[in-house]
Amino acid sequence: MNLNFFKDFPELVLYGEMIGPDNLYISKDIYNVESVEFYIFDIREKNSGKPLKIYKKQKILEKYGFFHVRFFGEILLENVPREIEKIILELGEKEHEGVVIKDPEMVLSQLKYTSSQSNCSDLRHAFKFYNDTGRDYMLSRIVREGFQTVEWKENEEEFKKRCMWLGESILSPLRESIGGVKDGQRLYEEAKIRVRDLKTVKDFEDYLKRLGVDVIFEEPQVVEEEYLIKIKKINKSTNDKTQAILQGELW
Repeated sequence: MNLNFFKDFPELVLYGEMIGPDNLYISKDIYNVESVEFYIFDIREKNSGKPLKIYKKQKILEKYGFFHVRFFGEILLENVPREIEKIILELGEKEHEGVVIKDPEMVLSQLKYTSSQSNCSDLRHAFKFYNDTGRDYMLSRIVREGFQTVEWKENEEEFKKRCMWLGESILSPLRESIGGVKDGQRLYEEAKIRVRDLKTVKDFEDYLKRLGVDVIFEEPQVVEEEYLIKIKKINKSTNDKTQAILQGELW
């Protein structure tokens, strides 16, 4: 990262997220990042939180060589519905999440629009651990699908195709999880972290235990000058609920 930005603009703050396979909360590999990189999506004034206009933000991002989320350009208001649909269809083929539509002047509220494939990907993850995350994910993703099929004026064949992949995204992981527990497996999420000091790993493990998170840390692997540690987070609620139902307990 070009730290000269902070000397030149002490009154501004960079807004972004750590993107890459080593981020526990970003499940998709979009930008071909090896570990993690900081990708910027906004620049705002430090005290007021007021965002910079789009053209000014892009100019700064290019000047300082910052990584940033993909910019699709400015679209005339009357062309937005048609162009956004094209972009969403393109992103959906790659299972990318979607777009954030912003006013070039950054006055109007921004709007997030997600692809159907991303909604279904979220549901596949949620229903693998249905008693931990299923409820939180379900309603909003399904409602998005309902509105999108009406907005895009889908015919009966297109609608049935949407119903098929939506249903599979819910039932397939459920079947896999129930079958796995029935066969004696424990359901868990996988993540990984990279650190320079193994003490950081111990501190992180202690922190998760204090939160009551059931985790298993595998042995560190040396990767260049860092340690790579794979982590398994046991989803206790789904494991216990599934086992109880299989043993005869009612829902």
